[in-house]
Amino acid sequence: MPLRVLVAGKGGVGKTTVSALLSFFLASKGKSVLAIDTDSVPNLAMALGLPPERASSIVPLVRNEKLIEERTGARPGQGWGVFFRLNPRVDDIVDSYGIRVADGISLLVVGSIDSAKQGCLCPSIALGKALLKHVMLEEDTAVVVDAEAGAEVFGRGLAENFDHMLCVTEPTVKSLDISKKLIRMGMELGIRRTSLIVNKFRGGDSLRERILSSFPDLDVHFVPFDESFIEAEIEGRGVQSYSRDSPGVKALVSAFTRIFG
Repeated sequence: MPLRVLVAGKGGVGKTTVSALLSFFLASKGKSVLAIDTDSVPNLAMALGLPPERASSIVPLVRNEKLIEERTGARPGQGWGVFFRLNPRVDDIVDSYGIRVADGISLLVVGSIDSAKQGCLCPSIALGKALLKHVMLEEDTAVVVDAEAGAEVFGRGLAENFDHMLCVTEPTVKSLDISKKLIRMGMELGIRRTSLIVNKFRGGDSLRERILSSFPDLDVHFVPFDESFIEAEIEGRGVQSYSRDSPGVKALVSAFTRIFG
């Protein structure tokens, strides 16, 4: 069956780490995985194991002005009143711009939208929406999207057609409140199933029960704070370097197994 997973949450909660580990988990189950980075500060390439210098050299598709103009008929930043194609051709983009990062895993760095330059309706958004719609129809590929932090992906209508959302949160009041809003917005867009990943958890039973009572009808998974995750990020190492026995990896693999089988 096709699998379309959106990984969402506020900034800094660990979305990219979850997205990368999920990509490797699905690939280990024999799925062909397309990992898509739609964050304004793309870091999924490095999390998937590309060297930092290679990862930083990737130009996100929404910053590729030549490609956008070629496909939509308009260059980003031309201002209001410019006509452009709302359904540009995108069927060759994965083959042309996708990067093979591991056995069974390809990466596509889409990037986010610079709203100060491009506004709410622009050629970049047209290309991004058409691309996401296209890959959602590819039945032989599992799609994992590392979303822009916060509600941007929901407000622009880019979160449609997903089977599942993993909402990643920290066990703080602010992060949990934002997660409630994201989950509500995802439901309004028709995302069929949502799981909450409580990352960096260092609380006891009382905090665990308080979080569970705040999300009574949701599938909730707790991932303990793992110092090795921080060390890997500082050193620029991908998730494939993480110890399979580390507390964070074991908890996430257990969560993925329960969620996706």
